[in-house]
Amino acid sequence: SIIDLGGNVRKNPKLSGTTHNVFGIQVGVNITILEHHADREDGYVRYARMDEFWTRKQKYRELERLVDAFHCDYTDVADNKKNLWLTEGMADDWDELMPLGSKEAKSGNADALFVLMSNGVKTNRDAWAYNFNSDVLTRNITRSLDFYLTQAGRYSLMTAKPAVDDFVDADDAQISWSGSMKDMLKRGETESFSTGYLRASLYRPFTSERLYFSRLMNERRYQFPRIFPLPETENVVVCVSGIGSSKPFQSLAADSIPCLDILEKTQCFPLYVYDLDGTNRRDNITDWGLEQFTSHYHDATITKLDVFHYVYGILHDQAYREKYAANLKRELPRIPFADNFWKVAELGKRLMESHVHYEDQPEFALHEEWSLPKGYLHPYGLVVTSVDQVPERDRFRVTKMKRDKKDPTRLMVNDFLTLSGIPANVDDYKLGNRSALDWIVDQYQVSTDKRSGITNDPNRDDDPTYIVRLIKKVVTVSVETVELTPGPLSLLQPIQIQQR
Repeated sequence: SIIDLGGNVRKNPKLSGTTHNVFGIQVGVNITILEHHADREDGYVRYARMDEFWTRKQKYRELERLVDAFHCDYTDVADNKKNLWLTEGMADDWDELMPLGSKEAKSGNADALFVLMSNGVKTNRDAWAYNFNSDVLTRNITRSLDFYLTQAGRYSLMTAKPAVDDFVDADDAQISWSGSMKDMLKRGETESFSTGYLRASLYRPFTSERLYFSRLMNERRYQFPRIFPLPETENVVVCVSGIGSSKPFQSLAADSIPCLDILEKTQCFPLYVYDLDGTNRRDNITDWGLEQFTSHYHDATITKLDVFHYVYGILHDQAYREKYAANLKRELPRIPFADNFWKVAELGKRLMESHVHYEDQPEFALHEEWSLPKGYLHPYGLVVTSVDQVPERDRFRVTKMKRDKKDPTRLMVNDFLTLSGIPANVDDYKLGNRSALDWIVDQYQVSTDKRSGITNDPNRDDDPTYIVRLIKKVVTVSVETVELTPGPLSLLQPIQIQQR
């Protein structure tokens, strides 16, 4: 028997741990009572839940009442074929939809739309393996690799080898150890620096950084050596939030290696797969999957690329996200057949173009408000009386941006520049708990990792206006996404696409 006391602040931001949680913590709490019946071989589950918004005191009083009455009104819970017990809110027709991918399909034991899927890359040492600046990343990796090689050399010369954990020097300023790196040291494996490992990566939504993509410096690369085997490899992946995500369902396409945390527990479905040397490109959408579409719509002109775009369109349909919200927390997406294939495919194509090539989108016409802060000193000691006399590098340099809490249409870039005229619907395009614009504000700041001392600076000396231009482009992307995906849409109705 389970009595669910609720109080999960992480899943419901309207709650307060000190007010709604019986222990004053952030995670939910339940009471589980296990009963052993010697005369029964089968088991059963009974479930009772207290009101989500009851205060701690209300829950205490209810527990006291239950003890006094020695009775609780339980609901009998039956599991389903997937061993899911609490299925409230899950759509009954979910199993009738087409699976996007699965472990069984990957091994050839089931049918799905995609052959191969992969988690985003997990480095376990982001401060070392990522950086906005390739030169800084190179220096960091070179220093860490040299330290590793010294440690590996010493360990290989030891006759009586101690446990690796007892041997390694855990100097955070030189290296960040992880399980796979220690295993490689134990096996005597080494690795040399290579510029071929310097790759483009989408670290967070609309945040491109450089990644050192090597077996030693990444804890898990999963299937990405087959998805982006070479720096010049062309591919696109549709990323979705993974199973068990605590945030609303998300999806984002990328043409570079995505981080595991670009969304939440990110799962990726590529358009193509390659051999490890970058040759032998082949479609990742299955022949079975394509046949489902051509057969259902009686249209032999549908291609696998069309299906790829269709999938992206469906994943952004608000009716789909609302109807299957509970299912999408427990499983990878399944794809329905919409009334009009080509409208959905066109929607997905437009969204994918905007999201993947966000840096190529037009700049939204935000208003630039300039001011000269008191006490500003020119780097060459010149007397400055107007902002125009300030070097461009200083005028546009970002340390930490912030939205105006009283007026979110304003964004303070630095002491010199404030951008205003941000459309109100910008924040309607969210990826997790943040809007796309707020991801830029959060990620494009100068930060220093406390453990390693590594600084990550998004400013570009050769392109001082880049971040401001990026902000304007992401505003354009956000507005267009909101306009293209008004909700709730009906999957049974044609999706209206407005021309530019």
